[in-house]
Amino acid sequence: ELLVESGGGSVQPGGSLRLSCATSAYTICIGWFRQTPGKEPEGVAGIYTATGYTHYADSVKGRFTIDRDFAKNTMYLQMNSLKPEDTATYYCAARDSGGSCFTPFLPVKFTRWGQGTQVTVSS
Repeated sequence: ELLVESGGGSVQPGGSLRLSCATSAYTICIGWFRQTPGKEPEGVAGIYTATGYTHYADSVKGRFTIDRDFAKNTMYLQMNSLKPEDTATYYCAARDSGGSCFTPFLPVKFTRWGQGTQVTVSS
Protein backbone atom coordinates (compact mmCIF):
# COMPACT_ATOMS: atom_id res chain seq x y z
CA GLU A 1 0.00 0.00 0.00
CA LEU A 2 1.34 3.33 -1.07
CA LEU A 3 1.89 6.58 0.71
CA VAL A 4 1.77 9.53 -1.66
CA GLU A 5 3.06 12.89 -0.57
CA SER A 6 2.58 16.31 -2.02
CA GLY A 7 2.83 19.95 -1.08
CA GLY A 8 6.49 20.77 -0.76
CA GLY A 9 8.10 23.85 -2.22
CA SER A 10 10.09 26.98 -1.53
CA VAL A 11 9.01 29.69 0.86
CA GLN A 12 10.52 32.66 2.64
CA PRO A 13 11.16 32.60 6.39
CA GLY A 14 7.93 33.11 8.25
CA GLY A 15 5.90 31.57 5.47
CA SER A 16 3.68 28.50 5.46
CA LEU A 17 3.36 25.24 3.58
CA ARG A 18 0.91 22.37 3.84
CA LEU A 19 2.05 18.84 3.12
CA SER A 20 -0.30 15.98 2.31
CA CYS A 21 0.10 12.26 2.81
CA ALA A 22 -2.46 10.03 1.16
CA THR A 23 -2.62 6.40 2.15
CA SER A 24 -4.47 3.59 0.42
CA ALA A 25 -4.86 1.49 3.56
CA TYR A 26 -5.67 1.81 7.23
CA THR A 27 -2.68 2.42 9.41
CA ILE A 28 -2.22 2.78 13.15
CA CYS A 29 -0.17 5.93 12.98
CA ILE A 30 1.43 8.29 10.53
CA GLY A 31 4.69 10.02 11.24
CA TRP A 32 6.30 12.94 9.48
CA PHE A 33 10.08 12.85 9.28
CA ARG A 34 12.58 15.21 7.74
CA GLN A 35 16.05 14.57 6.52
CA THR A 36 18.96 16.69 5.41
CA PRO A 37 22.01 15.35 3.56
CA GLY A 38 24.29 13.26 5.73
CA LYS A 39 21.89 13.09 8.65
CA GLU A 40 19.43 10.54 9.96
CA PRO A 41 15.72 11.23 9.53
CA GLU A 42 14.28 13.29 12.35
CA GLY A 43 10.74 12.68 13.54
CA VAL A 44 8.89 15.98 13.69
CA ALA A 45 5.19 15.18 14.03
CA GLY A 46 2.83 12.23 14.14
CA ILE A 47 -0.73 11.17 14.64
CA TYR A 48 -2.59 8.08 15.77
CA THR A 49 -5.14 7.75 12.99
CA ALA A 50 -7.98 6.29 15.05
CA THR A 51 -7.88 8.64 18.04
CA GLY A 52 -6.36 11.74 16.51
CA TYR A 53 -3.74 11.93 19.26
CA THR A 54 -0.82 13.96 17.99
CA HIS A 55 2.83 14.20 18.87
CA TYR A 56 5.27 16.97 18.01
CA ALA A 57 8.99 17.39 18.36
CA ASP A 58 10.02 20.34 20.49
CA SER A 59 11.58 21.99 17.44
CA VAL A 60 8.18 22.36 15.73
CA LYS A 61 5.70 22.67 18.60
CA GLY A 62 3.44 25.65 18.17
CA ARG A 63 4.35 25.96 14.48
CA PHE A 64 3.38 22.64 12.89
CA THR A 65 -0.05 21.01 13.09
CA ILE A 66 -1.29 17.65 11.87
CA ASP A 67 -4.85 17.06 10.84
CA ARG A 68 -6.68 14.34 8.95
CA ASP A 69 -9.43 13.78 6.44
CA PHE A 70 -10.93 10.33 6.92
CA ALA A 71 -12.96 10.49 3.75
CA LYS A 72 -9.82 11.02 1.70
CA ASN A 73 -7.52 8.80 3.80
CA THR A 74 -5.20 11.76 3.92
CA MET A 75 -3.09 13.32 6.67
CA TYR A 76 -1.88 16.88 6.47
CA LEU A 77 1.08 18.66 8.02
CA GLN A 78 0.45 22.40 8.26
CA MET A 79 3.75 24.18 8.70
CA ASN A 80 3.65 27.81 9.81
CA SER A 81 6.34 30.31 10.81
CA LEU A 82 8.86 28.37 8.80
CA LYS A 83 12.54 28.86 9.51
CA PRO A 84 15.61 28.19 7.36
CA GLU A 85 16.45 25.27 9.65
CA ASP A 86 13.20 23.61 8.59
CA THR A 87 14.71 23.09 5.15
CA ALA A 88 14.78 19.35 4.44
CA THR A 89 13.19 16.53 2.53
CA TYR A 90 10.00 15.61 4.33
CA TYR A 91 8.64 12.08 4.40
CA CYS A 92 5.46 10.61 5.75
CA ALA A 93 5.63 7.07 7.05
CA ALA A 94 3.16 4.54 8.36
CA ARG A 95 3.32 2.14 11.26
CA ASP A 96 0.88 -0.76 11.09
CA SER A 97 1.71 -2.70 14.25
CA GLY A 98 0.96 -2.10 17.91
CA GLY A 99 3.04 -0.40 20.56
CA SER A 100 3.97 3.22 20.95
CA CYS A 101 4.51 5.06 17.72
CA PHE A 102 6.22 8.11 19.11
CA THR A 103 8.00 7.08 22.31
CA PRO A 104 10.65 6.97 21.04
CA PHE A 105 9.98 8.51 17.66
CA LEU A 106 12.32 6.50 15.45
CA PRO A 107 12.33 5.83 11.69
CA VAL A 108 12.89 2.10 12.24
CA LYS A 109 9.42 1.78 13.79
CA PHE A 110 7.74 2.82 10.54
CA THR A 111 7.50 0.30 7.74
CA ARG A 112 5.96 2.17 4.80
CA TRP A 113 7.35 5.42 3.48
CA GLY A 114 6.33 8.04 0.99
CA GLN A 115 8.59 9.28 -1.75
CA GLY A 116 9.53 12.49 0.04
CA THR A 117 8.93 16.12 -0.79
CA GLN A 118 11.43 18.96 -0.61
CA VAL A 119 10.81 21.95 1.62
CA THR A 120 13.15 24.91 1.24
CA VAL A 121 12.97 27.97 3.48
CA SER A 122 15.16 30.76 2.25
CA SER A 123 15.12 34.48 1.72
